[in-house]
Amino acid sequence: MLAEVPGIGPIGALSLVLRVDFSQFKSGRHFASWLGLTPREHSTGGKTRLGGISRAGDERLRQLLVLGATAVIRQAKPGKASAWLIALLARRPRKLAAVALANKMARIVWAMMTSGEAYRQPATA
Repeated sequence: MLAEVPGIGPIGALSLVLRVDFSQFKSGRHFASWLGLTPREHSTGGKTRLGGISRAGDERLRQLLVLGATAVIRQAKPGKASAWLIALLARRPRKLAAVALANKMARIVWAMMTSGEAYRQPATA
């Protein structure tokens, strides 16, 4: 079921299922934060300043997700990939886009594991 998500594959799916108890996270955002796929926050006085990726959590799982996202980006072409990914690649460097896509993949995986639904392919550009 998880291997259907582009960029996850059988090794990533197995690693995620064996290492993570998805019920301990309130949302996909909390799961992605636990993996270390969210920006570190340096905020004060009501002004939000986001820094680099926090790199907290399980390094191996984060590595697998970013590597899978890199593979998806390598194959991304207008008409085949989602409009969100094509627009992101147009305005951001590839490595930054890979981490953003890995974050999105982590949230998708959390939603699939908590709801029990199968992966639904997004609309293409």
